[in-house]
Amino acid sequence: MRLATWNVNSIRTRADRVAAFLQRHDVDVLALQETKCRDDQFPEMVFSALGYEVAHVGHSQWNGVAILSRVGLEDVTARFPGQPCWADDTSCEARALAATCGGVRVWSLYVPNGRTLTDPHYTYKLEWLAALRDSAAGWLAEDPATPVALVGDWNVAPQDDDVWDMSVFSSSTHVSAPERAAFQAVVDAGYADVVRPHASGPGVYTYWDYTQLRFPRREGMRIDFVLGSPAFASRVTNALVDREERKGKGASDHAPVVVELAD
Repeated sequence: MRLATWNVNSIRTRADRVAAFLQRHDVDVLALQETKCRDDQFPEMVFSALGYEVAHVGHSQWNGVAILSRVGLEDVTARFPGQPCWADDTSCEARALAATCGGVRVWSLYVPNGRTLTDPHYTYKLEWLAALRDSAAGWLAEDPATPVALVGDWNVAPQDDDVWDMSVFSSSTHVSAPERAAFQAVVDAGYADVVRPHASGPGVYTYWDYTQLRFPRREGMRIDFVLGSPAFASRVTNALVDREERKGKGASDHAPVVVELAD
């Protein structure tokens, strides 16, 4: 089984590019983030023509998460228990979606950005990660044998090697001690970073800002991850970041992450 995650930064703009990626990598399950569309706007037919079932939750031109699967799509769930809502948004932002695909419980996650260290969104981000950690720990306690994958854009660079120059980010979000501690708390709850052993840094990034020639200068960040439960992590045989997908006209500012699982 081959599982991938990709912050696509608008699925309507990049549907054909995503379809080509699925075919080139022979992907069975793809989690998408930042689809930036309502459910009725999602280009489902592009992927159903390739044999994929689609689950999507999106409310507007912001956020949005999806799961595409050709190995089954069951028990679809939008939001995890205790997921915080932003401010007075009682419906909650479209940032978390789960489905069971080929026996694996896959969560497509788009963690809030945080904006700045003094912005209310930063507190929201930390609360969101803490609630995710509590739910994820509960899933393992309930059924430790179930393979669970928490995948997506975490908007956290947990190690210094995950940014091109720490001095540039020293007073910014993504690398602050509370954010890194929140990410580590999910790891400590039993979810391993299954990509790093196969694609170690420095210099391995998943995101490059569109401005200031960040990509050609290799000035990126690693903020997209696949964290797996013990039953998932034990099956991982290989993983990679497809940097080539960040190249060319119309590319997302993120590269997809691909993980291979043994049967």
